[in-house]
Amino acid sequence: MQTDLSKYNNSWYKPGGNSIKQFCWYFTNSFFFMSSFFPISTLKVFLLKLFGAKIGKGVVIKPSVNIKYPWNLTIGNYTWIGENVWIDNLDKVTIGNNCCISQGAFLLCGNHNYKKKTFDLLISPIIIEDGVWIGAKAIITGGITCHSHSVLSAGSITSEDLEEYSIYKSHQLVEIRKRNMLDV
Repeated sequence: MQTDLSKYNNSWYKPGGNSIKQFCWYFTNSFFFMSSFFPISTLKVFLLKLFGAKIGKGVVIKPSVNIKYPWNLTIGNYTWIGENVWIDNLDKVTIGNNCCISQGAFLLCGNHNYKKKTFDLLISPIIIEDGVWIGAKAIITGGITCHSHSVLSAGSITSEDLEEYSIYKSHQLVEIRKRNMLDV
């Protein structure tokens, strides 16, 4: 059996917000967030709140940040979001107080079911508790909780929860299983 993307259907997924809100956010995100021309965090925080995000005080959002849906985003107090961070929040992303999401990190709530030939969309939330540091170009997948003051080092990927006050790194490519596809 082989993947057949002609049968892909994610019509069940509703990102929230009406079509006009989504359209307006697309251009706001492109112009003010993904661009390097607007380095002012206070303006970005105001815009995120305007579109439904819950943002604490003292939040720093650097240039060239991509946020999919602000209405699915909560950020606590004194948290930093570095340059080129991508928050692909098809589901809820909650970031606690005093966190650092470093340059180029990816928070990915969406994935695909590789076992089905239709490659169905899968979504699940991400929770980043207080004091967590996500290193540069690190990747967090959906369904993960990074517990209090954990660290995911630069370039690492996690698909498992991070325990509190623990440091993690992953730089080794390891085959985890063979891909078996279901005829569904």
